[in-house]
Amino acid sequence: MGTQAPESENSNIPINNDEKLAKQKEIDDWLPITSSRNAKWWYSAFHNVTAMVGAGVLSLPYAMAALGWGPGVVVLILSWLITLYTLWQMVEMHEMVPGKRFDRYHELGQHAFGEKLGLYIVVPQQLICEVGVDIVYMVTGGKSLKKFHDLVRKDRKDIKLTYFIMIFASVHFVLSHLPNFNSISGVSLAAAVMSLSYSTIAWTASVHKGVQADVEYGYKSKTASGTILNFFTALGDVAFAYAGHNVVLEIQATIPSTPEKPSKKPMWKGVLVAYFVVALCYFPVALIGYRMFGNNVEDNILISLEKPVWLIAMANMFVVVHVIGSYQIYAMPVFDMIETVLVKKLKFRPSTTLRFFSRNIYVALTMFVAITFPFFGGLLGFFGGFAFAPTTYFLPCVMWLTVYKPKKFSLSWCANWVCITLGLLLMILSPIGGLRNIIIQAKNYDFYS
Repeated sequence: MGTQAPESENSNIPINNDEKLAKQKEIDDWLPITSSRNAKWWYSAFHNVTAMVGAGVLSLPYAMAALGWGPGVVVLILSWLITLYTLWQMVEMHEMVPGKRFDRYHELGQHAFGEKLGLYIVVPQQLICEVGVDIVYMVTGGKSLKKFHDLVRKDRKDIKLTYFIMIFASVHFVLSHLPNFNSISGVSLAAAVMSLSYSTIAWTASVHKGVQADVEYGYKSKTASGTILNFFTALGDVAFAYAGHNVVLEIQATIPSTPEKPSKKPMWKGVLVAYFVVALCYFPVALIGYRMFGNNVEDNILISLEKPVWLIAMANMFVVVHVIGSYQIYAMPVFDMIETVLVKKLKFRPSTTLRFFSRNIYVALTMFVAITFPFFGGLLGFFGGFAFAPTTYFLPCVMWLTVYKPKKFSLSWCANWVCITLGLLLMILSPIGGLRNIIIQAKNYDFYS
């Protein structure tokens, strides 16, 4: 009889383990990133297009004006190549450990740098990126709505930008309750189509308008310091345009995977299609927009275009639809982080009520910050360098070197160190220019005007 007690205690261990596994599965099935894994390769394509081709493309002619022809073309091409390379690295690393998937950026960071250090390195940067993008898209959506209103109702009284940002935010108080990535696939597809549409309108309308009579291609600033700081800001604008890395692992997590058919194959296929679309959008807009308007181009190319009115009004509404989808793409990993903390750390029960309050609070906070600081150009430059340079240009390379340890001075080793060096320079220099632009614009800005 004395031996029965330990046997009884031991018999409870697998039951407890089963309970833990069942509870963990219940939480994973509820969290937005891991709740659905039935996406196709084309989901990856339009999710990536939606993530990348956003507000950034409209600022590229303005960035070209600060960079100049030679440096501008080099920076555009280099950024396209480097970010495609680092995106390939992340797709490859998603399943580098047999039987395990790194469904979130910070999980890959934890594998590369350790449990605690990985979190400290990746999570703050990823949050700055994703929340920063959502704030900028709030501003972009509001400005595009205001531009549309001003174009079609010129006889009406001027309405504050604040109200348009609030109108844009109201859509997200509804859409934010879609549970996971696959549930927003329709919104994302519409956004991807809109991005290609308004990019095409931007460069074709520029061609139609023709080279302006007073066009100048010299640097706009009259001082050397101003020219240099504008150059730094423009680097951040370009970095902001390549932002998809912050959600790429989360997108790949929605694709089914088996040892025979790993998710990296359909994911990479989708990424290649997305980058082809990115090239179709970015290069014509940047080069033609700068060619036509020179250094007088606005920080949003559509603002420089007034005619034909119906076409520019339509393009602004395309931007609104696109940034609605982009906001959701970047918000979903943030929702996942918030809900993971609430359920796993704070022990809240997974429920619709919990999701309702947490997501509405997030949308309200991004709306409030956007209303308070609607400095579109400066925000792009600041967030582009400070946040996107690490997560997009060099953090994947650091992880690759840490995990795979390529031979010193091999092609892989050299390519990664070139990306790391350029990314570090970008991270240090561009926020300086972006912060300066915010300060200059803030001098003449009345809060909540």
